[in-house]
Amino acid sequence: MEREKSDLPPYSAVAAPEWPRRHRAMRRSRGVRVLALACLAFIVYAQWRQIHPASKPATTRLSIQKLRDDLDVCAKLKSKPEDPIGPGRDRNARYIDGHKPTLIKNATIWVGEPAKGTSAEDARAGIGFSWTQGDVFLEYGLIEKVESHIDISTLSSDTLVWDAKGRRLTTGIIDMHSHSGVDNIPELVGNEDTNELSDNITPYVRSIDGLDPNDHQIEVIKSGGVTTSLILPGSGNNIGGEAFVIKHAIGKPDGRNETSATDMLADPDRNWRYIKMACGENAKRVYGRAGEQGPFSRLGESWEFRHAFEQAAKYVRSQDDWCAAADAVGIENVDNYLPQEIEWETLGAVLRGQVHVNTHCYTIPDLEAFVDHTNEFKFPIRAFHHAHQTFLVPEILKRAYGDSPPASALFADNMWYKAEAYIGSEYAGKILYDNGLTPIYVSDNPVLNAQHVVFEAAKAFGYGLPYHAALASVTTAPAERLGFAKRLGKVKPGFDADIVVWDSDPLSVGATPVQVWIDGTAQYEDPVELEKPFETSVDIPKDVPITKEDPLSTSDLIITGVSKSFLTQRFASADDENHSFTAIISKGKITCLGTCAAELRAAQNGGAKTLSLENGYITKPFTAFGSLIGLNAIDAETVTDNGGSPDVFSRGVDGLALNTKKAHYAVKYGVTRAISSPKYSGTATHQGTSVGFRTAAKHALEDGAVFADDVAVHYTLDLNAKSGSTSISNAVGALRRKLLEAVEANSTGSDPFSESAFLQKVVEGSLPLAVTAHSADVIAAVLKVKSTVDAAIAAGDGVASSSASAIPKIKLVIIGGAESPIVADELAAVDVGVVLSPLLSYRTSWDQRRALTGAPLTNGTAVDQLVAAGVTVAIGLEEDWVVRDLGLLAGIAYKNGGGKISESEALDLVGANVYKLLGFTTSEIDGGVSEFVVFEGSPLEVGSRVRAVGVGLGGEVKVFEYE
Repeated sequence: MEREKSDLPPYSAVAAPEWPRRHRAMRRSRGVRVLALACLAFIVYAQWRQIHPASKPATTRLSIQKLRDDLDVCAKLKSKPEDPIGPGRDRNARYIDGHKPTLIKNATIWVGEPAKGTSAEDARAGIGFSWTQGDVFLEYGLIEKVESHIDISTLSSDTLVWDAKGRRLTTGIIDMHSHSGVDNIPELVGNEDTNELSDNITPYVRSIDGLDPNDHQIEVIKSGGVTTSLILPGSGNNIGGEAFVIKHAIGKPDGRNETSATDMLADPDRNWRYIKMACGENAKRVYGRAGEQGPFSRLGESWEFRHAFEQAAKYVRSQDDWCAAADAVGIENVDNYLPQEIEWETLGAVLRGQVHVNTHCYTIPDLEAFVDHTNEFKFPIRAFHHAHQTFLVPEILKRAYGDSPPASALFADNMWYKAEAYIGSEYAGKILYDNGLTPIYVSDNPVLNAQHVVFEAAKAFGYGLPYHAALASVTTAPAERLGFAKRLGKVKPGFDADIVVWDSDPLSVGATPVQVWIDGTAQYEDPVELEKPFETSVDIPKDVPITKEDPLSTSDLIITGVSKSFLTQRFASADDENHSFTAIISKGKITCLGTCAAELRAAQNGGAKTLSLENGYITKPFTAFGSLIGLNAIDAETVTDNGGSPDVFSRGVDGLALNTKKAHYAVKYGVTRAISSPKYSGTATHQGTSVGFRTAAKHALEDGAVFADDVAVHYTLDLNAKSGSTSISNAVGALRRKLLEAVEANSTGSDPFSESAFLQKVVEGSLPLAVTAHSADVIAAVLKVKSTVDAAIAAGDGVASSSASAIPKIKLVIIGGAESPIVADELAAVDVGVVLSPLLSYRTSWDQRRALTGAPLTNGTAVDQLVAAGVTVAIGLEEDWVVRDLGLLAGIAYKNGGGKISESEALDLVGANVYKLLGFTTSEIDGGVSEFVVFEGSPLEVGSRVRAVGVGLGGEVKVFEYE
């Protein structure tokens, strides 16, 4: 054992020296120690020289000028931007010498703040706000005076005078979330510059570098009174890049020196910077590939954010260390330049508080995680965008880092389009405001048409947000969040002269600008002005109460205070329009409408519930046509969707799925019926046969749930048709061939539910053909197909010309119809109707590029010109969330139609006209006195509320009570 041990190597790697050589070894060891001490001394000296460098000769290899520039940058790094001043300026930086001043006389002015002396608490409650009569003087691009009367004799002789004729005047509308100019309309691959998707973290890219002043949508948006927009990069990545605030004035005609993105900037001095970030589904969807690339989950997204902020924090520290050293020893004594990297500069500025952060976040997990990031890395956030679930967690928003919690930049009622948008509330703005937070309404153009972003604020008022807060949500609130509180958002001396005069209350249905000024320059030489009656009252409307989510169910009901009835059935006692009526509902049916004395006593004795109204309207129910309600729950989630394909022809009734959130909201907003078709390839496309059903039904077998198994045969011939047919011409040709084959066929074959069997019904005239198309050229081609097939039908029947009226013809309906006014006369000549979907196209795709955008740019919209030509028109749904807005859309057609249609005819646009177009008889569609909607206020106006709905099923009436 001892021997074995002695054979082991020593523990040390150096063998013990033999004793006879010990003296020599000791001398060598002393030498090593001396050498080690010398090395240590050199290292200490070198470190001392690095910390305390000796004065360098003037011939240093570093550029002194560059070092001085770097030192100047240090000063900028330490500075905190301030909001640019308003009052105190002599002129607007955008003012061009020679532009004449303008006096706007006889205006009804919304200043944008309460009367002087109003407490903050009272102001929040709306006290002190009012519309006031007065004049506004614009000079040098600024608002110079706002007074009850301005004597023109006191002004320069070249002053332009513009008479507002008592109409409403506000500051320009501000859209705090837009992609106009980078997501051009119509959409073309070559002009798509919204997202830089080469990486998930791209703080270094800038929206201004893709901003195209030639994007016509910038002008269209301005025609809606929008003078200022925040142009954000998209939300495809977690950190999308820098954003810029622009004004919608382009080139010399709009009062600018040049046509450029730089000359559109709202603040030429660029005091504040802006950045777009995004949480949630998008980045996961774009980048998540398991095992290859992230983020794959929200967990990964949080790491992406934190890692990016960590890199930025290191970058900031390296800069701060350099600046501190340069201050301490002088720039002549530093060995390197200030660290500067474009990749991390913007995010470093975020951590320095120099950049306003705007973050796309929908859900509670996303909101909470991002608030945690703000506190971990110490930076404020100005607004959460989309922010669907912020109304559920105001306390989380109040935990965000900084002096004030983030605003919520919202849609009024656009939701359900993906999982993170499934939970939301039209009452979100009111709830947030009641919790001391700031709601702002935005377009996300082109998701919504920013031309009508003020309509989002109007709907918010209709959903309970106080009037003054609703107007603030598109004026003063976004101005403050963008850092322009001293320049934009109010009609006050010293503010930029961005002014809009409206033809009606801007928060009313169909409100349209008469003239727009940007930096004091009128934007329209000869604007189209709609014919509207003069407003007799300018009082601020009362707050609108909100209704409970869950209605009561009853079959017996007394309704008092009914002012108007639009039911098909006539009640003799309800013919007098000079007083209000009582409606008696028994077993789900209206049994009396009028004074109803005897019926009222009987109902009261029977214990019927009473619903008291101030200005009640009773109408026929609305119908949602062309949507996916009943076939889809969450648009982007395939598991909730019936599906569809260009290669598949199917029946909607076979995929009907009821009792969904969409269907419940349909009932809540007076839509008791829907007609839905399987989709061809995506939203607003159709292929197969549509099904007609009642939205309150629990399932398809419920008695009365389905009122028509097969309503129409649908095909899609918009740009999506290329996905199945490779070309539009092939798709049109294929449709013609199928129809001609149906003319030649002698029987339906063995399957009465096949495509060919349904096409035989089309050529027999028993089922309508509904074609989805926007292009006037495609509509013209479809009319040619109809003519060809109609001729083939006539030839096959061999009927004499004297009996030609008896020959069946194809009953054709166009869905979409953005460019249909171009062929309005041709449509009317062959009795082809149009379901406008959307009602107001904004040219999003190439086949809609000639759509009419309305006043002040065009004389009317599609509905106006079609009605004038005698075409039967209905309003459809291009997306399911529009189900809440059908009454208001009909109201726009009514209010902006110049008296061409009545209230009743406007309501028919979302009801009776649908069935007329589809060839239904009155007896087939009339729900009788068991299917009706009761409103408080006109359903064509903002602020009306559905109070009761006769759903047409089992005698049930749903009653919606106020919270």
